[in-house]
Amino acid sequence: MPASPHQHQHISTVMQVATDGANVAAAARHEQVIRDSWLRCVHEHRLDPTRMQEAVILPQARLREHQEQMEALLQIARHGLETLYSKVAGLGYVVLLTDARGITVDFLGDLVFEPSLRKAGLYLGADWSEDRAGTCGVGTCISTGQALTVHLDDHFDATHIPLTCTTAPIFDSAGQLSAVLDISQLSSDQPKSSQQLALQLVKMHAHDIENAAFLHRHRHDWILRLSTAPQFLDVQPDYLLALDSHGRVVGHNRRAQQALQPADGTRLLGADFEALFELPFAQIGRFVMTQPSDQRAVMMNGGHRLLFLSAVPPPARPVSAAQGERRVPAPLAALSAGDLALDRQIERVARLVNTPIGLLITGETGSGKEFFAKAVHAASERRSRPFVAVNCAAIPEHLIESELFGHLPGSFSGASPKGKRGLIAEADGGTLFLDEIGDMPLALQARLLRVLSEREVLPVGATRPVPVNIRVIAATHAPLETLVRAGRFRDDLYYRLKGAHVELPALRERSDLAAMVTRLLAGRAITPAALQCLLAHPWPGNLRELRNVLDYAASLAGEGPIDLDDLPELQASPRLGTPGAANDTSAAADPQALRQALQQAQWNVSAVARQMGLSRMTLYRRMKRAGIVPPNRMM
Repeated sequence: MPASPHQHQHISTVMQVATDGANVAAAARHEQVIRDSWLRCVHEHRLDPTRMQEAVILPQARLREHQEQMEALLQIARHGLETLYSKVAGLGYVVLLTDARGITVDFLGDLVFEPSLRKAGLYLGADWSEDRAGTCGVGTCISTGQALTVHLDDHFDATHIPLTCTTAPIFDSAGQLSAVLDISQLSSDQPKSSQQLALQLVKMHAHDIENAAFLHRHRHDWILRLSTAPQFLDVQPDYLLALDSHGRVVGHNRRAQQALQPADGTRLLGADFEALFELPFAQIGRFVMTQPSDQRAVMMNGGHRLLFLSAVPPPARPVSAAQGERRVPAPLAALSAGDLALDRQIERVARLVNTPIGLLITGETGSGKEFFAKAVHAASERRSRPFVAVNCAAIPEHLIESELFGHLPGSFSGASPKGKRGLIAEADGGTLFLDEIGDMPLALQARLLRVLSEREVLPVGATRPVPVNIRVIAATHAPLETLVRAGRFRDDLYYRLKGAHVELPALRERSDLAAMVTRLLAGRAITPAALQCLLAHPWPGNLRELRNVLDYAASLAGEGPIDLDDLPELQASPRLGTPGAANDTSAAADPQALRQALQQAQWNVSAVARQMGLSRMTLYRRMKRAGIVPPNRMM
């Protein structure tokens, strides 16, 4: 696409700066940090100002490598990203988190605009490093280590001048840049000064994420919270330090690094407590919240600064605790018989079992989503509390509200005179498993979001909410992103549920199929010919089908080994997602394709539901939404 007059003018200005220096009059309205970045782009990164390159999006496999390298921070940062997005989403912003190399590893935005966001690079996998994209919010933040806004024609590449991007760095506890938090808009008709509030929000949330990562990283060390004012010492300290058992600094947040660096120029990391403060380390116990915060003052060495100190000692833990931290709990380990891809997902989830992070499980029908959810529950500290499974597709739409939230006696026509507690309240203290979450009506999605945000539920007919303590695990075989783009699923609920995502492989894709057969047979013998037949089957019904086949064969085989003659007829069923096979991502989501599938099946709803891997109730709902009425029948 040829450059517009505006883009031509921008290219000319950048070239003048690169040729004549940073004092060109045309560039004077740009801040020094922007002009310096332009010079770096030309002279260090060797970028051509006349080029107009669209955003570079990494392929999925390479993106996954970047995500895995910072998986712990991604999990910690998720809540901060969701909180920030809830404040800016209505203003047209997207929220991005990149790694220290500028690769976007997490994203929250309105998926209705996904094509435009992807083209502009405001999307997962986008490379915003300065040596690739030129002057931009993320890349220039990485180069300078400071929070900033790159607004419209501040960008080096003329392709990006419609964008406004506001970023803040996130540092690890050793003072190294580990990530960048960014909020961006596709376009803006406001001056750069309009982004001041956005800049403060991004800096605040980057600071919160940085502190949360610090506290997690040093959860087994002494934590010192320091503040210039006693009133905020225990709730929002200015500075954080981590000390080992000898009183040496083993970690700090960015503010502490900037404010408490020793005057002699030595590094804060590795400094002794007694070299920083006029207090013996042996007396640190006096500051463990045993007296009011205004009486916990400590003088920095040299007598030039007074701070207020709150000390948190490391928790006592058994000697064997460190060895057991990475061990996969037995309920989760039992889900795999050696498939490497599944094992990696199980190991990741094992580190999340006792966190409040939402879990979204996707996979084909029968791939074991509910078994996985039950294993997470059984492996967690909630195992002694209820596991409540709700199939959102199986409950009639007019009853799902009262089933989930409960109701007071006589609160609506037909309501039980005794009232009903509701499934969410039944799961209090335990795990709520929401299967087929994509079939939840839009109106109830808003109420569910409130439950997840406020941790309280309001029964139908009630005026006071009831607090609940639940871990929510959701599952679906439908593509929620597609439903979000179609306006049938709330994006804020989608992001809330997808704190961590587990995609279960289809049985035909698993390398441990033979071992799974052996495990399910529990010592029962099977001939090589029968096993080979099972391994050759595409298993469109996944684990559910495999269990049924093995139960059938074991019944027929009696006391002897299972042989070919004992197996039911295993016809080559079309695999989901292949040409000619209807499934929820195609026919069920496309009204015209859905009508065609029903006509071809002579309006046999049960047959079409089986073909698509859906329940009949789900299929009826899809038909109702599409306005499809079977011949000679009223819906």
